[in-house]
Amino acid sequence: MRRRAFLASPLLAVAGFVAAARYPAVVPGVALAFPRDHGAHPAFRTEWWYVTGWVRDAAGGDFGVQVTFFRNRPGVADDNTSAFAPTQLVFAHAALADPRRGTLLHDQRAARAGFGLAGAAEGTTRAWIGDWSLAQDGEAYVARIPAREFALDLSFTPSSPILLQGDAGFSRKGPHPSQASYYYSRPQLAVAGRVTQSGRAVAVTGTAWLDHEWSSDVMAPEAAGWDWAGINLADGGALMAFRMRDREGGTLWAGGAQRGADGRTRVFAPGEVSFAPQRRWRSQRTQVEYPVAMTIDAGGAQYTLAPMFDDQELDSRASTGTIYWEGAVRVEQGGREVGRGYLELTGYGKPLKL
Repeated sequence: MRRRAFLASPLLAVAGFVAAARYPAVVPGVALAFPRDHGAHPAFRTEWWYVTGWVRDAAGGDFGVQVTFFRNRPGVADDNTSAFAPTQLVFAHAALADPRRGTLLHDQRAARAGFGLAGAAEGTTRAWIGDWSLAQDGEAYVARIPAREFALDLSFTPSSPILLQGDAGFSRKGPHPSQASYYYSRPQLAVAGRVTQSGRAVAVTGTAWLDHEWSSDVMAPEAAGWDWAGINLADGGALMAFRMRDREGGTLWAGGAQRGADGRTRVFAPGEVSFAPQRRWRSQRTQVEYPVAMTIDAGGAQYTLAPMFDDQELDSRASTGTIYWEGAVRVEQGGREVGRGYLELTGYGKPLKL
C-alpha cells in the first residue's frame, strides 16, 4: 500500500514546498557528449525519452508502439533535504495501436523519483516507474511495459549514427533563442521482441525512432502546441519535421532535419518546413478535432501522411495533464509508400502547458 501511494501521488506532495527554482539555459555551442548525454540532466526543467515504431507479427499484422518517459524538475523542493521531497517527478506513457481493434490501447504512470521505485539515471538511458522501464543494454534500448490491457517487451538496436537536431543538437523552438532544447534522435532502430494483448503474446519485428530532448523553456508564451513527425524512410534515410503553432493555428516556428540514404544530413530553416492538413477527425470522447492526415513540405519535397487508423488519441490527464493525438502513419510520395513513422499533434483541445 505504501508503494502504491508513493507511485500514485507525486503531485500532491508538491503542495508543501514553495522554494523557487533556477534552471540552466539551453544555449548554442554546447557539444553533446555520449554516452553521458544518453542519461538524465536533472538540473533542467523538462526532459523526455520517446520511442515510436511500427512492428509486425509472423501473420503479417502491423502494430504501432509508443513508449515515453518524462522527467520533470518542479523546482519547489530543491532546498529540502527530506528523502520525500519531490525534487524530481517521473511520468510515463505507453500505447499500442492495433488496426484490428481500431482504437488505441494506452496506459500511464506518474511518481516522485526516489527510494528505488522511480527515477531517471544520469550517464545512460535508464528511466523507470515500478516495473515499467526504458533502459540501455549495451548499444540497444530495452522497453518493458506491463500495462493494464497490453504489454510490451521490446529491444531497439541502432543501425545508423546519432542524428543531432538543429545546430549540432541545439534545437530552436520559437522566435526567442531561449525557446530551445538540446535534442538528438536515433532513427532506423531495429525492433525485436513481444507484444501481448488479451493474454496472448506474439513475436514482432520492425523499425522504430527514439528522440531524447531536455530543456528549461521550450514553448513561447504565444504557442498553443506543436505538430511533429518522425519518419523512417524505406531507403534507409530519416526525416524529422515540426512546427510550433500559434493560438490562431498558424505557424509560429518550424524546423527539422533529413538524413539521406547516403548518410548526408540537411537541417531545415523555419521557412523550409510547412504542414498542410488534408483530413480531420473528431474524437467522440473528448470532442477534440485533429488533422490526422497531413502533407509535409520539407525543403521542397512533399510527403503525405495517412494514419494507420484515426482513433489514436491519448488522454494523459491522469499524469501529464494533457490530451493529444499520437499516431502511427504511412508516408507517401506520388501515391507510393516511401516510409512509416509517427505523427504527434498537441494543443488542439486547449493550449498545451508543459
